[in-house]
Amino acid sequence: MKRWIKITLGALASLLAAGAATVGFAHHRSQTLQARIVDVPRQAIALADDAATLNRGRYLYLSRGCADCHGANAGGRVFVDDAGSGLKLAGPNISPGADSPAARYRGEDWERALRHGVKPDGRPLMVMPSQDFARWTDADVAAVASYLRSVPAVQGGAALLQLPLPVRVLYGLGVIPDAAARIDHRLPPAQPVAEGVTVAHGQYVAQSCIGCHGPGLSGGSITGGPPDWPAAANLTPGSGSAMLRYASAEQFRAMMRSGKRPDGSAISPVMPFEALAQMSDVDLDATFVYLKSVPARAAGGH
Repeated sequence: MKRWIKITLGALASLLAAGAATVGFAHHRSQTLQARIVDVPRQAIALADDAATLNRGRYLYLSRGCADCHGANAGGRVFVDDAGSGLKLAGPNISPGADSPAARYRGEDWERALRHGVKPDGRPLMVMPSQDFARWTDADVAAVASYLRSVPAVQGGAALLQLPLPVRVLYGLGVIPDAAARIDHRLPPAQPVAEGVTVAHGQYVAQSCIGCHGPGLSGGSITGGPPDWPAAANLTPGSGSAMLRYASAEQFRAMMRSGKRPDGSAISPVMPFEALAQMSDVDLDATFVYLKSVPARAAGGH
């Protein structure tokens, strides 16, 4: 993180040298981008309170990274706090608590936030991995929303987006996109596939990987990530593929739950292993089968 801040400050210094007007424009542009309205049609999502729906919602909430930013109790959580740079980010309380904006969410509001990175009022969410959820089925969107409606109400914090000037400038210049800018909003919802250790189910589960590894899963620099983050691994069978390390689904499953390769070496902590460790055997094995089937691509081609 510290190296990222040094790099962004260096970039800002270069911009200042080129002219304060550029920085001023970029800062103003960042405010305009955050205030824009993203035109996404509203889609009704029916919520439910049966045990199967709530269990599915809890599983997705814990295994797809939601708790990383919003906390295990959905009461909100600070997930970036760098005092040296002034960068601080916190996910808001999304329990039914009185201070939670999500307490008033309808099904369509959850759909827009999860699949489109858009707030109920149409403005974009800045830090939300909606590109990973954009192709979720209606049933899975409903399951997560229904689960969050059912959890105990807790007091929690509001969303916090404390961005230092270098980050705002890079956002204004389009270097760091917000959640809504990463998604093709024209795509229809995914259709359900049978759960099992199959390529089709693995493809559905692996949507959670595209935010870092790219739509083609060949890795490379992570869009919007700090420059000091390591490049995402190539998950295709192509040149330089990380998947060559895993001869079996068992090895792949062990890595996803431990954060370590078969040789015992640790993988970058950028990977959300706290969430990945919650994934079921079926989901992990299906992901392995799918990744072994995708077209080979050279590393870094996204």
